[in-house]
Order: sequence, then C-alpha cells, then structure tokens
Amino acid sequence: MRAICVDDERAAINLLVSLCRKLPQLDEVAGFTDGQEALEWMGSHPVDLALLDVDMPEINGLKLAQRIQEKYPDTAIIFVTGYPQFAVEAFALHVSGYLLKPIDRERLSREVDHALTGKLPLAGHMVEAQTFGNFNFLVDGRIIGFGRAKAKELVAFLVDRRGNGVTRSQIASALWEDHDYDRSIQKQVDVLIRGVKGALQECGIPQLVVTENGTIRLRTELVDCDLYRFLDGEEAAIRSFHGEYMTAYSWAEETAGELAAIKNGT
Repeated sequence: MRAICVDDERAAINLLVSLCRKLPQLDEVAGFTDGQEALEWMGSHPVDLALLDVDMPEINGLKLAQRIQEKYPDTAIIFVTGYPQFAVEAFALHVSGYLLKPIDRERLSREVDHALTGKLPLAGHMVEAQTFGNFNFLVDGRIIGFGRAKAKELVAFLVDRRGNGVTRSQIASALWEDHDYDRSIQKQVDVLIRGVKGALQECGIPQLVVTENGTIRLRTELVDCDLYRFLDGEEAAIRSFHGEYMTAYSWAEETAGELAAIKNGT
C-alpha cells in the first residue's frame, strides 16, 4: 500500500512520514510540503491513502482533499491537523479519518487501519480459519502451526473474539486459567504475541493482527472463517456445524453453546 503525507511544515512532515513508515499496513510513504506537487506526483504514482494537514497556504487541506477525490476517488483520506474546528467540514467530504496533533503511532495505526479496511490485500494470500471441530489456521491451503501449541491457541482465541481487542491479562486468563497473572505469565504472553506476529510476518501477512491501546485483535475482514460465515447466516456453514467448536480449548465452550442455541433456534 502506498501513502502520501502533505504538510507545509517540514518538521511535521518528517515526523508523520517517519511514523507512517513504521506501520505494517504501508509499503511506501512519500512526503510533500506542497499540495500541488503532491497532486502531480499522484498522476504517475497510484496512491491508496493521503494524510493531509488542513491549514496550508495556496491549496489548503480541504481543497486538496476535494481535488484528490475528483481525480483519484479510490484514494482514502485522513486529515492530520492541530485544529479541531475543521472537523465538520472535513467529514462533510466523507473522508476516512481526522487526527489531532500531536499524534502517536497507535492512534495513527488505528486510523490507517480504518481508512484501508477493505483495501488492504494480503499480497495474494488466502487466509482461512477452521473452527468447527479442531482449530486449524491455513495460509494458501497450508496449515500454520505457529511453532508452539500456545501460540496457535492465541490465534484461535483472537479468531473467537471476532475482531474485538483483547488485553494481555484476558489472554492469560484464557490460556492459563489456573494461574495467577504474575510476572512469569506476563512474559509468556509477550513471547506468544511476538511469536504470532513473527509467524504472520514470515507468511507475508503481518497486517492480519493489530496492536493498539494495549490490546491485540484480528482483522476478521481478511479471514475466511466458518464461524463468521455461520454468524452471517450462511446456510452451508450452519449445516456444517455439528456441535463441535475448537474442541481443544475449554474457553471455547461458551461460543460452542452460543452456536448450538442459534442452530437449534433457542
């Protein structure tokens, strides 16, 4: 994914470009202090996301956003500004986000994630989570083991949470239900999270999990999953459920009961 950042202040653009280049969602980031120059560059470089300051000379961010929308309607737009009073005008343009300065990486990542929802490809990879019966996680038809049983269980737990963020203590409570959340368990949770991220990086899909505000979540819109298809009312998925759901994990029993109740109409 390619992004541009536009801000007339050199220090601000350097910081924003630096933050964006650290995001796994973005492959290429270009910075500009002149809106017209950015537009001209976009003519030969398709851009997925534009992050724009609002208060700029000559072409301000609002006018620049309008021109981008006219010429490149598929480009998502996020305003990055120190002025909250422009928010109403900004959202009247149906942009994807509005970030107030100073910004941090987590808030920026969350807004970029939202802006690119439905746009981020997995580099041609097909990702599938099988939850009915035993849990399996597949990339391009190959089962991924994640090296450790607990790391695979963490992925299963994220799948079960259906895109909701979970804290480290929630992970520990599910995966080590008979242990206190002490320093040793905290370290093990951190090791598992790093292991899962590393495995996804090796598979070419690092954007599949997002860490923000002390939580970690799965981007469910990028995963083909029998659970999600069941909950969406797909008849084939409903027929394929026979009461067994992630049978290796005790924390999955609650969801198994929920699915059974839905299928039985109770």
